[in-house]
Amino acid sequence: MIFFDSVHEMHSFLSESLDIKRHTLLRCINTQHPASLKAASPQHPNMENEISPEPRDLGRALCIITGASKGFGRTLAFQLSCLLKPRSVLMLVARSAEQLNQLKEDIITLYGGQNKLDIRCVQADLEKKEGVEKTVQAAKETSVSELDHILLINNAASLGDVSRFALTFTDPAEVNRYLSLNVSGALSLTAGVLQAFPHRLSLRRSVVNISSLCALKPFPSWVLYCTGKAARDMMFRVLAEEEPDVRVLSYAPGPLDTDMQLQARRFSGDLQLRRSFSSMFSEGQLLSCETSGAKLMKLLQDNDFQSGAHLDFYEL
Repeated sequence: MIFFDSVHEMHSFLSESLDIKRHTLLRCINTQHPASLKAASPQHPNMENEISPEPRDLGRALCIITGASKGFGRTLAFQLSCLLKPRSVLMLVARSAEQLNQLKEDIITLYGGQNKLDIRCVQADLEKKEGVEKTVQAAKETSVSELDHILLINNAASLGDVSRFALTFTDPAEVNRYLSLNVSGALSLTAGVLQAFPHRLSLRRSVVNISSLCALKPFPSWVLYCTGKAARDMMFRVLAEEEPDVRVLSYAPGPLDTDMQLQARRFSGDLQLRRSFSSMFSEGQLLSCETSGAKLMKLLQDNDFQSGAHLDFYEL
């Protein structure tokens, strides 16, 4: 694991490492029509990947991505769509129906329907019980007999109020609202999906938790986010111990160039942290979602990680 004694040390590490790490951008394989990976536009992100001489896939799967409408989740939807066998189900979950439908159209346009995926959009607020139940019910409507892989990507998360310090959070209801989405929703959804698709020999079950360095390292003024990420990591470690047939991974994607990072560098209450993120942005040191997502795709393809492990972009 990578630990930093200060935010300045984290910044220095990223400055020295990023150029070295970029060339290891990993492959997102489209076994049906690899040329489509070269497409690039604001609607169709450049996959920035080479084609493997021995293409692999993730099977005929039900793949559920939460928080799929933007940022890292949106990129993962594109990257996973080229790793799923024909007639797989790609289930996109988020609060915004409009953004989900646009993502579905963009994936179909990118591939011209040639990847033969069943793309389903589920508008749901995973902070609420009704949203979790709606998503699980949508998953149950998939024919399990035709699948050989269940893949759940727990990506949905929020940064929380990073303008304030721990001693200002005196209202339990405010803290509980944050934890409802970032911890409770992820656990309840995972439990519901795994119950809906119980263990059988011919079915691979994988659960990914999109984690963060903040699960391991305290950041001043980020008490909600650090707490949520640490709780999720432990939650999924316990799941790996309890369910040895389930492949469980917590993946920390690194500092991504997303709207959440924009929020962090504008509103972080800790001045040094805010300056560090601003400097990383201005110097082009933030990671693209495509670069980080490609490493996650490689991890899922290789499938040789220790179940329950926390793996960081910079460790790979």
